[in-house]
Amino acid sequence: MRFTRKSEPREEELAALADGSLPPERRPEVEAMIARSPELALRLEEQRRAVDLVRGAAATIEAPAGLRTRVERDRPARTARAPRTRRRVWAAGLAGAAVAAVALALVLTLPGNVPGAPSVAEAAVLTTRPPTEPAPPPKPGTPTLLARAVDGVPYPNWTAKFGWKAVGSRVDTLDGRRATTVYYAKNGRRIGYTIFAGSPLDVPEDAVHVVREGTDLSLLTVDGRPVVTWLRSGHTCILSGAGVPKPILEKLAAWNGKGTVPF
Repeated sequence: MRFTRKSEPREEELAALADGSLPPERRPEVEAMIARSPELALRLEEQRRAVDLVRGAAATIEAPAGLRTRVERDRPARTARAPRTRRRVWAAGLAGAAVAAVALALVLTLPGNVPGAPSVAEAAVLTTRPPTEPAPPPKPGTPTLLARAVDGVPYPNWTAKFGWKAVGSRVDTLDGRRATTVYYAKNGRRIGYTIFAGSPLDVPEDAVHVVREGTDLSLLTVDGRPVVTWLRSGHTCILSGAGVPKPILEKLAAWNGKGTVPF
C-alpha cells in the first residue's frame, strides 16, 4: 500500500487511520489535513462506520478455528507493514454469506488501485461491499424512482415492476471520484447499483456490447461475478450481483419505467 506524502490522503490512508493501522509518523499530517477539510472528515467517518460494522459482525459470527488463528497471528505483522503491504482479506474458508460480507468490508481500498481514473473492472468491487446507510425511500410523486441521485441521476425503484427492493446504500471515494451504491434484494440475493460522479470510467476492451431497449450495455465478468455497465446522462453506472444471471441485470439496467427513469 503506497501512501502519498504532503498531499491529500488517499482512501487507503483514511482506512488505515480508521482501523488504527496508520503509521505514527504519518498520523499527525493526515489528522491535520482532515481537521481542515469537512469532505475528508466525512470520508473518515464513512471508513469508521465500515470498521464498526465489521467489528460488530465479527463479534457475532464464529469463523473456523484455523482461520481465526491465522488472522490473529498475522494481525501485528499486517499493522507493522502497513506502508508497504496491501491489506489482505481472509475470506477463504469463511462460513456463510454474512461472514463473506464482513471479510469484503475489511477491504476499504480497491486492489490494484492506481493514480488516475479507475476502470469499470476496478470499480465493480464497490457493489460487493456492505451497505453502511439506510435504503433511500421511493421518491414522492414518482414511484418508479428512489429519493436519491448522483449529479441529478436518480436511482430506479424496481419493487413494483421486478420485486427487487432497495435495502441499503453507501458512499465511497475511489481515486478522488465519489461513487454511491444502492443495494437491492430479492429472494435472498443482493445486487449493487453504483453511479459515479463526474466523467465516464474506462470500459475494458474485452467487454461484450449489447443493446437492450435502446440502451448500450457493456457486459463483463469480474472475479466470477457478472457485471453490467452503461451510461446515464454521461455518468457511469455499474450493476452486479453474485449468482444473478446477466439477462436479469441487463433488463434491470435498461428499464426506463416508461420514460420516468431518465437516461
